[in-house]
Parts: sequence; structure tokens; C-alpha cells
Amino acid sequence: MQYTSPIREPLVLQGKTYADVTEDICRQVEAAPNPRWLGAMFLSLLALGWGSYTLYRTWWYGIGEWGLNKTVGWAWDITNFVWWVGIGHAGTLISAILLLFRQKWRTSINRAAEAMTIFAVLCAGSFILMHMGRPWLAHWALPLPNTYGSLWVNFNSPLVWDVFAISTYLTVSIVFWYMGLIPDLATIRERAKNPIARFIYGAMSFAWNGSAKTWARYEMVALVLAGLSTPLVLSVHTIVSFDFATSVIPGWHTTIFPPYFVAGAIFSGFAMVLTLMLITRHVYKLQAYITLEHIESMNKIILLTGSIVGIAYLTEFFIAWYSGVEYESYCFINRAFGPYWWAYWSMMTCNVISPQFFWFRSMRRNIYVTFALSIVVNIGMWFERFVIIVTSLHRDYVPSSWTMFWPTYVDVGDYIFSFGFFFTCFFLFAKFLPVINIAEVKAILKSSSAPSVIEKEEKVKAGVKLTPSYNPKSE
Repeated sequence: MQYTSPIREPLVLQGKTYADVTEDICRQVEAAPNPRWLGAMFLSLLALGWGSYTLYRTWWYGIGEWGLNKTVGWAWDITNFVWWVGIGHAGTLISAILLLFRQKWRTSINRAAEAMTIFAVLCAGSFILMHMGRPWLAHWALPLPNTYGSLWVNFNSPLVWDVFAISTYLTVSIVFWYMGLIPDLATIRERAKNPIARFIYGAMSFAWNGSAKTWARYEMVALVLAGLSTPLVLSVHTIVSFDFATSVIPGWHTTIFPPYFVAGAIFSGFAMVLTLMLITRHVYKLQAYITLEHIESMNKIILLTGSIVGIAYLTEFFIAWYSGVEYESYCFINRAFGPYWWAYWSMMTCNVISPQFFWFRSMRRNIYVTFALSIVVNIGMWFERFVIIVTSLHRDYVPSSWTMFWPTYVDVGDYIFSFGFFFTCFFLFAKFLPVINIAEVKAILKSSSAPSVIEKEEKVKAGVKLTPSYNPKSE
């Protein structure tokens, strides 16, 4: 007699067959662009166009166009850089670490999370180029042979470590993402009716033939890349945190930054994955593949990492007091009660208080609450980076140099540019490539799918106890 586990909810609902999986996921690639996609793409291009103008002003006139001053030399540029790098962490964690731990619930969300990682890291890289001053000399940050005598990068600088970390992270993420696409591109190639589309998808699929030998190599490469990517989840944001932790500025010079930044990155990354996947789930009618079980699992990770971030906030205050260093103590008092108090308490409310709703199962499985809190979390994480950077700089050791930072329209425009670029890339990906990994969903279909109506009747007659099935009215 067979038994269906009463504990685990199914990960594929509505009794889908292998043919249904292919049809449902390929449909959005093969269909003509719908008005909602065109409208969203227009807004993204509008943001990209406005941001491109402010980017032009940044590069043509210099970073004097920003609101920086003699005291606050870093502000929105580094805030946005760290924020985008953090968002990119969820993709690698879902793809690599959950793959190594054989977590089946990653299969429906890993493709979009990997794409989000690539686009977020590109947005982060754009801020590196923005505040270089002379971006056409960006190659000077690489240890390349040159004709400038003894001009070599300073390997003692955390900013050089950033270049290596981000470029390595981007390279591995692109390879991991594209390798997972190859079997699905071959599926679209076989279904394509247009000869041009068949040629393009055929070239992109590298003549994939689906043989047992090809699949064996595919699985082996996936595990190797997962093993390479896993240390990157910890190392990349650790190195980003060294931009601050290796300085001697009160509020930055602290050993808690590496784990604190990594937890915050996973926290914000998972929130952004939820924001994008809930929209994609609704627009492309993928409720059978991105289920409440997926959403609840991601909300549990948000609750865990949000709680770690909250402990880090409290630890910072305790260490500032326990150290007996008056400058360190003043830095944190100024954060909470100084001129930027509103940013600090926005950060605490969004990052520490809001995730606590996910202690309740009904909240973890509520689509509307999850969507709202995923946006709130990323707002809070942006404020966290702003608080760390600006409030540690705007009041230094000399009160006569104390000042405030206020962004200009160019600061805001450059930030809008990154949003326009990110969403333009994501919408193009969602239209022309499968947003869910067809091959991996099929691999878990027998073990993790809800039975069809006929199968249910047969199992009930055989005396098999079934799990509760998906009810669309519950949303």
C-alpha cells in the first residue's frame, strides 16, 4: 500500500502532467506581448531614459552634481551599491546552497532568482562606475600589464577587493544561470514555428540533444558550480563590508560587519525575489508552480535573517557602550536621536518589527501581506545602508565641520536609472526566456505534485491518505 505524506504540502498543484508543465511555462515565451507587459516595459524604459540623462550629467560634469560635501564624501552612491549587491545574494543562495542540500522547493523560483542576481549585480556595478569620476579608466582597477611604469592596483585597498569579488560573483552567476537555461532553450527550439526563433533558440541551446550522457554532464557541472558559488554567498558581502570595517571611523570600525552584512543581504535578496515572483505568478498564472509552500518557505528565511539583523543592531549598541569609547557611543546615539533619527527608526521598523508577523502561519501564507512586507523589507534595508554610511560621516571629530547631506535630483536620477535598467532587463527575461526551470520542475513532478481528480479517486478507493490540496479561493 502507498502512502502520501501528510506533512509536506505538494510543490506542483492541480495534477499537472509533463506536457502541462512544458505548455504552461513555454506559453509566455511563445505568445505575443500582452498589454500589461508592454505597459510595464514602457515605464521601465521611461525610468531608464530619465536616469540616463542624470547619468550623463554625472559623467560629464562630475560627481559635484551630487549632494556630497566636504564631510559626507560617500552617500547615495555607496548606499545604492551595497543595496543592489545585497539583493543579488538570494539568487546564489537559492541556486547553490539549496541545490547542495537537495531542497526541492527551490525548483520553481531558482531561475528568476538567478536572473535577478545578475541584473542586481550589474546595477551595483553601475554605481562603481558612476563614482569613479573617470569611468573610462575603470580598467586601472584590474591588475593588467600596462605602459604606465609601476602603476599597479593597491591590493591593500578593500575597494580593489570589491572589484575582484563583484566580477567573480557576476561571472559565476551568469554561467550558473545560463547553464540551467540550456535544456529549456532546447525545448523552446523544438516547439518554435518561426524559423528565425528556431535558429536563435537553437544557437543558444548549444545543440542540446537530451541524451543520457548530456544529462549526466549537466548534473555534474551544476554540482561543481554550486560548490564554487556557495563560498561566494559568504565572501562577496563580507568583502563589501570590509569597505567600512577596515576603516577607523566610529560606526564602521567593527568586527560584526561581515556576518551582519551577509544576513542583511540574504534578507533583502529574498524579499526582492518574493516581490518579483508574486507579480510573475499572478501575471503568467503560475499558481500551480509557485505555491503557498514556496512562499511560506521563503518567508521563514526572511524571518530568520531579519531576526539576525535585529540582533546585530542591538549588539552594535551594546559594544558601543561596553567599549567605553565616547566617539563610538556618540555615533550610535546620534543615529537614533540625531538629525537623521527618522532614517534610523524607519530602518528599525521595516527590518526588525515587520518580519515578526511571519511568526504566524496565516501571515506567512497570505499573498497580500507577503507582497507588502517584501517591499517594506527592501525599503528598510536601503535605510540601513544609508544610516550606516551617512550618519557615521556627517558628524565627525570636529564640530565645526558637522553638516547634513541632502540628495540632488541627479542623485535620485542615478538611482532611478538603476531601477529602469533592472526592470527592463527582468521584463525582457520574463518575456523571451522561461521564468521557471522546466526540467527541474519535471524532475520533482512525481514526488512532489498534487494528484489529479482521477488519481485522487483511485487513491481514496485504495485507502491512501491524501494531503490537503490547493484551493485558489484560499488566496
